[in-house]
Amino acid sequence: MKKKVMALVLSSAMAVSLAACGGGGGQTTNTTAADAGGGTTEAPAQSGQDSAAAPAEGGAGLVYWSMWEATEPQGQAIQAAVDKFTEDTGVSVDLQFKGRTGIREGLQPALDAGTNIDLFDEDIDRVNSTWGQYLMDLEELAKAADYEATANAGLMAACREVGGGTLKSIPYQPNVFAFFYNQAIFDEAGITAVPTTWEELDAVCAKIKEAGYTPITCDDAYITCMFGYHMSRLVGEPKTEEIVKGGLWDDPSVTATAQAYADFASKGYFSETIASNVWPAGQNQELAMGTAAMYLNGSWLPNEVKDMAGDDFVWGCFSYPAVEGGTDGVDAANYGAQVLAINKDSKNAEDAFKLICYITQGEFDKMLSEMSVGIPADSNNSEWPELIACVKPVMDSMNTRYPWAAGAEANADLTPIIKENFLKLCGGSIDAQGFVDALKKAGN
Repeated sequence: MKKKVMALVLSSAMAVSLAACGGGGGQTTNTTAADAGGGTTEAPAQSGQDSAAAPAEGGAGLVYWSMWEATEPQGQAIQAAVDKFTEDTGVSVDLQFKGRTGIREGLQPALDAGTNIDLFDEDIDRVNSTWGQYLMDLEELAKAADYEATANAGLMAACREVGGGTLKSIPYQPNVFAFFYNQAIFDEAGITAVPTTWEELDAVCAKIKEAGYTPITCDDAYITCMFGYHMSRLVGEPKTEEIVKGGLWDDPSVTATAQAYADFASKGYFSETIASNVWPAGQNQELAMGTAAMYLNGSWLPNEVKDMAGDDFVWGCFSYPAVEGGTDGVDAANYGAQVLAINKDSKNAEDAFKLICYITQGEFDKMLSEMSVGIPADSNNSEWPELIACVKPVMDSMNTRYPWAAGAEANADLTPIIKENFLKLCGGSIDAQGFVDALKKAGN
């Protein structure tokens, strides 16, 4: 099926400054990765105090464990920031790219053993929850650097929220979870506005089906998010988490969620293969290929499928719709970031925070955004990669933060049961009552 060619135009770039942290350097850095964004990197203004220009007292080095691989765009941008930091400050950095598995399996044992690690990065929830006991309070360091003058206020608030009310991590490479869609299909189906309610989504799906396309696809990696989002729209995420953790499947919201999805399944709104889709089948074989219109996923999706979707694929994005009588609206979603944190036992906290400034502000935040096709963390970096420009209005509208899957995966023992049976529900092999019964049976 054909895909229409459209273009998105970003707003003009703003000059970026690292004056508050005294870092970032005054030279332009050119990105060379294959997936780097277009445009040049502007030189940030220099701080009047320029405290980062001189080597740190004692010349102590830093040890930094990163979740990325050295060959990934994120790893390349971080390496560039580290190199510039060392050039400016004289502080050496032992940057160790551990990869996702390496840091998730190795960081805690290393910290418990007293291994010299000054700072590390990973997902906002994992860092603050799983490794929260190892984190340094960053409130004073952030205040001294006037860090929040250009930081994303919503993400800083999220870091404090997951940190128990205290800033213990600094966000970078933000993300948001929402519906992503093929703008060409919407245009062909005559859809002129994104849906904000479940009833409006129903009408949109009907038009898309009539136009000859599959309205919604998904797969085993993300199907629990659909369950969690609908439940949380109805009763709020804390209640959803309570239901999932306690196995309270008699709650009316469970049945209401199942009925809403059973209705969509009966109308043929889901992919015919949704029940058997194994990631990344939904995004690669259906959405990117132009046969399916919508997919509930993260802002990393356009980058993941850009080579398959092609240059003419124009993305759209909207928040999960509100449901009638529900407690939460379209300003609630799972949004967050990767974060950087400093080991509470670090002897080089001031230098570690200066390095955090280099990575998350100005020149290198922009580089990271361009190379990874990601959302900028620095509010001064207003030029978003063209591929994800559609995400900005959604990200800017967020007020209530959900954890991953909006509470649907709060009980790890039940996650496989919810996943299996929600796939069946969307595939039409069980009805709403069958879904509820399966969850009840699993809890006995």
